[in-house]
Amino acid sequence: MGHILGVETMCIGLARHHDLDPVQAGQAGLLHDLAKFFKPKKLLKMAESAGIDVDNICASHPHLLHADVSAVVAQKEFNVTDEEILEAIRNHTLGKPNMSDLSCIVFIADALEPNRGDTPELNALRQLSYQNLHKSVQQTCDYSLKYLLSSHCPIHPRTVLTRNWALQIVKEQPTKTKPID
Repeated sequence: MGHILGVETMCIGLARHHDLDPVQAGQAGLLHDLAKFFKPKKLLKMAESAGIDVDNICASHPHLLHADVSAVVAQKEFNVTDEEILEAIRNHTLGKPNMSDLSCIVFIADALEPNRGDTPELNALRQLSYQNLHKSVQQTCDYSLKYLLSSHCPIHPRTVLTRNWALQIVKEQPTKTKPID
């Protein structure tokens, strides 16, 4: 529960700082892990029932489907109809090229909320998240990729595509940095 509340709080703070709707961000943060603790068979069954594409990596690592299934639960059980909130929930684990700023915020907050640890690298990434969303997405992906590589875990191509998309935006808009309040 601490992680979920940490994500909600960070989403609200980032939304306020980046001139986005803090209520919308808070809802996405609060609902992002509704299916986090579902058993693998349930995640696979719900994903298939909802028409979610289950690639080979997700089939062999069903926990990666919890983001997509959490959006299904938010819609069906909590009557969430705001497509931007649902999309942010779907994208919070693997990311997605061209995702909205709200999706960027939930993606970042899921990885960087305070309960994830207190290391110099995490603190630098948290500070960056208030300065430049896309650079933060890119560097958060880099951080996750380093962890996955060192742990000998499979890497979903969507995370690599998300990283490259964010990197391209940073290269095209290098001065899009917002001062920290």
